[in-house]
Amino acid sequence: DARPETIFSFFTDPQKTVKSKGIDAKLDPRPGGCYRVNINGNDVAVGKYVEIVPFTKIIFTWGWEAHGHPMPPGSSVVEITLTPDGASTVVRLRHSGIPSKELRDLHAMGWDHYSSRLAMAATGKNPGPNQTITQDMKHN
Repeated sequence: DARPETIFSFFTDPQKTVKSKGIDAKLDPRPGGCYRVNINGNDVAVGKYVEIVPFTKIIFTWGWEAHGHPMPPGSSVVEITLTPDGASTVVRLRHSGIPSKELRDLHAMGWDHYSSRLAMAATGKNPGPNQTITQDMKHN
């Protein structure tokens, strides 16, 4: 329930990013610019922006900073498209290049988790403290 301009900023503005995902973000939203989000103090997603079409499309590479992780920085691609729908926006997120079913399932859970936080933050609601998907899974 937010305009594309609002949603777009949650993927390009570090201060807005951490309202929905992570505890720290360093973003340089231009082709070749840095995408780095510290999710929880231990897990850091790292990549580079590939394409930016203001308020319509964002593409960046993605991987994990941890040494030896099966998805090193920049090894997968996240594509987000934003389509206006009245006063709302249809957000389509496609994450490709994830090397295993287990990692695909974990990332799907993570994106679902953070998408619901984004939906709240984009409408001005406080989604509460950032809890990572790993922390949530421990409670299930």
